[in-house]
Amino acid sequence: MMARILLIGTAYPFRGGLAAFNERMARAFQQAGHEVMIYTFTVQYPSFLFPGKTQFADGPPPADLQIQRKVHALNPLNWIRVGMHLKRLSPDLIIVKYWLPFMAPCFGTLLRLARLNKHSRIVCVLDNVIPHEQHFLDTVLTQYFLQPVDAFIAMSQQVWNDLRRFTNKPARLVPHPVYDVYGKPVSRDEACQKLGLDSNLRYVLFFGFIRAYKGLDLLLEAFADPRIREKPELRLIVAGEFYENREKYLQLIDAGKLHDRVILRNDFIPDEEVKYYFCAADVVVQPYRSATQSGISQIAYHFGKPMIVTRVGGLPEIVPHGQAGLVCDPHAHALAEAIAQFFSMDISSIVQFVQMEKKRFSWEYFTEAILSLAGINEPDEVQQVKQV
Repeated sequence: MMARILLIGTAYPFRGGLAAFNERMARAFQQAGHEVMIYTFTVQYPSFLFPGKTQFADGPPPADLQIQRKVHALNPLNWIRVGMHLKRLSPDLIIVKYWLPFMAPCFGTLLRLARLNKHSRIVCVLDNVIPHEQHFLDTVLTQYFLQPVDAFIAMSQQVWNDLRRFTNKPARLVPHPVYDVYGKPVSRDEACQKLGLDSNLRYVLFFGFIRAYKGLDLLLEAFADPRIREKPELRLIVAGEFYENREKYLQLIDAGKLHDRVILRNDFIPDEEVKYYFCAADVVVQPYRSATQSGISQIAYHFGKPMIVTRVGGLPEIVPHGQAGLVCDPHAHALAEAIAQFFSMDISSIVQFVQMEKKRFSWEYFTEAILSLAGINEPDEVQQVKQV
């Protein structure tokens, strides 16, 4: 049965992980034979609230997707107009990705109106229920958003647990799929040459936008640890935009005398360059202070890269210790110990595990779970969705 599916959320011309996720999910549904439309934002955030340099992507729109700019995140009249439009349009399935209570008034209002058609099923893919950077209105706003949703996909045990504090509506725990939108792996030599790196050195990669909860300061402190200093071949690549004041990080580099050990690439990394950073790296490190799940882990899986992650949120679920990499406490001392251990061990079994494990994180598996929750296109024997 072909379904008419409408995705609501970030997509071209907006950039970043949310857009990449929604566009890849739309393609997965299309490949399964469904009709898919994405309604993205006319305005997502006011410019003064956006911490990066720009919200927008370069280049032409994706030719294989139907994307319309419909939703103004700040305009209640728009929410009503779009909600009534959705009521009339009456798609079989509406999917919305929820990541921030800031979006709750917009999404909660238009979904309430859309469901008045008594036909559309509404499924939410949850990045977070409780955000990393919390506000006293978060609970009220999240409750407002959750009420009109029929069912949920949680991508980590922590998000599942947070969801169950609010509602017992149908939900499934399904891992974040692999990000396979950044091209095929290239050789390490080619990647290093493209980035102007010395292929004789060893590289630790921190990738993604930089905010306090992501713990880059802990990683910089770890690189100043004597156990790392005694490995002169190690370099840290920091690839991603600063979403907060960069001065404290520069001060840590100064204090640790790390100028020759840290490579800063602090512009937004275009999609076509992502593969070079991951393929040049020996290991991807996520030194987060808090987390739910992470798209960075799923990029690392796609490129077959071992990981070092902190013992927070859903990261240890996705990166089992000693199998896909190492798990440590979210402290500089523990990170230094894990990095030193990684570069002194035989990692061949870890690389092999990562290559095998990524097969578990398929988009087909993920979209089948959504359709099953919505009661659409359910086969006679539905494979039990494997919990993390």
